[in-house]
Amino acid sequence: MEIHRHIAGLAPKVLSKELKDLEMNHLVKRTVQDTMPVTVEYELTDEGKSLKPVIEAMGNLGKTYRQKLVDK
Repeated sequence: MEIHRHIAGLAPKVLSKELKDLEMNHLVKRTVQDTMPVTVEYELTDEGKSLKPVIEAMGNLGKTYRQKLVDK
């Protein structure tokens, strides 16, 4: 739910599917806590953490591109 609160307009069904895909590809680890209500935590695996430079580079590229469009 914390992820859902931080991303406006994200449907819970879409978030659930994406998290399952990330888990299946060993990019996140899912841990279920035996609490009431049940708590599910996700954390990046080492493989997921290794993508940080790539994601940051893509974000920087996107910001630069958007700025070029605004400046035209």
